[in-house]
Amino acid sequence: MKTKGFIFDLDGVIVDTAKYHFLAWKKLANDLGIDFTEEENEQLKGVSRVKSLEKILAWGNKTLSEKDFNAQMAKKNEDYLSHIAKMDESEILPDVPKVLNFLSENNQPISLGSASKNARTILERVNLKEQFNAIVDGNDVTKAKPDPEVFLIAAKLLNVAPENCIVFEDSVAGVEAANVANMISIGIGSKDVLGHAKYVFNNFTEISEEFIEKLINE
Repeated sequence: MKTKGFIFDLDGVIVDTAKYHFLAWKKLANDLGIDFTEEENEQLKGVSRVKSLEKILAWGNKTLSEKDFNAQMAKKNEDYLSHIAKMDESEILPDVPKVLNFLSENNQPISLGSASKNARTILERVNLKEQFNAIVDGNDVTKAKPDPEVFLIAAKLLNVAPENCIVFEDSVAGVEAANVANMISIGIGSKDVLGHAKYVFNNFTEISEEFIEKLINE
């Protein structure tokens, strides 16, 4: 069997922390007297904390001083962290462990490639940290997806050429980043949204060991 590098995004791929981001942003928006819906939350997926707050303020036609802006961002993060502190293995999305175990058993190097600054904490909470040979998160990068920086760093740490890497992503920006990096992109979610990925599955229950083997040996 050949060796490929497998890179996983975190939110929406391994665990669904989007709901906790939604609750924390909703609380912040409502505290500022701004309405906040799940549709609006969709527009914040894969977007940095600063940009997200800027969008919310624009929707509510509000402005904040730099000091208040930073205080609100810190408050949102504390609120979010209080939710993820309660996470456990039950939060792992279906069949993710099956795929990770299959890759480990076949000596395929695995990395995380996430914009989340809390990625390491989350992996510890759900007991998956040991599965990864490398972790690249929001603390390690300066450019957000669709810039491929996060995936290129991951490939380097795994010691695998970008064109031999496979990326699992649930966001448009993430799939774009993988494509720009010349990696094989696998969208996890809806074909309508992630149609520019090389392959798209609703979730990991649709991904067979045969498919993974084919990817490794291509």
